[in-house]
Amino acid sequence: MRQSNLYVILFAIGLTVVFGGALSLTSVGLKPLQDKQVELDTKKKILGAVMDISAYEDPNEILRIYDEKVKSIVVDINGNEVTTDAKGNPMVAEKVNIQKNSKLDPQDRNYPVFMFLNESGEIESYIFPTFGSGLWDWVSSYIALESNLNTVKGIAFDHKGETPGLGARITEVKVQDRYVGKKIYDASGELQSITMVKGEGNTGLNEHEVDGMSGATMTAKGLNAMLIDYLQCYSAFIQKTKSQNS
Repeated sequence: MRQSNLYVILFAIGLTVVFGGALSLTSVGLKPLQDKQVELDTKKKILGAVMDISAYEDPNEILRIYDEKVKSIVVDINGNEVTTDAKGNPMVAEKVNIQKNSKLDPQDRNYPVFMFLNESGEIESYIFPTFGSGLWDWVSSYIALESNLNTVKGIAFDHKGETPGLGARITEVKVQDRYVGKKIYDASGELQSITMVKGEGNTGLNEHEVDGMSGATMTAKGLNAMLIDYLQCYSAFIQKTKSQNS
């Protein structure tokens, strides 16, 4: 009986080691593919804030356009460029994890800035990633500003768990298009951000407001808080860049 119990225990341990090792090897083997997919998804979202990429089905084409049209830097909350991380490694904007960064104090975060170039190599728009909380889980965006760093060129929202048909509509083009042409600063230069108002079908909206989504008030509040929070964090960089360009 003792031998039988020992056999069962050893057999179970053996299976654990074998299957655990197999899963580990599979994970290691798939990691390059997973990393490549994350890279592609990130670059698609960045490009999606400034151009229609729906016609591009080949991932290599997306990556080619990105490499040709986008350059990036990382800045701190004071608007100064950050070139190395805490370990002295080169700072790469595309590798900054916005979700993990959002858990840090704003003073300690790294802030990626992506610049979309025109055919002459001049900056056509600036793209800023943001991250916040919706109704059920996280929401995020890439908001693109025209070269004046005030007018919205486009925005690409994403979410994890908003309600289908309600808050989840933030990923619809017709909802995102409501932000195009809106302003984040008022005439006096004060940051106003952009507010999604309550309800849908509203009229008389000003240049800092967009129409809401019926039944999605809490999601809208999450978007509003996310945008103002991150635009405040990017404000020093925006003001410095405006000064340099004037």
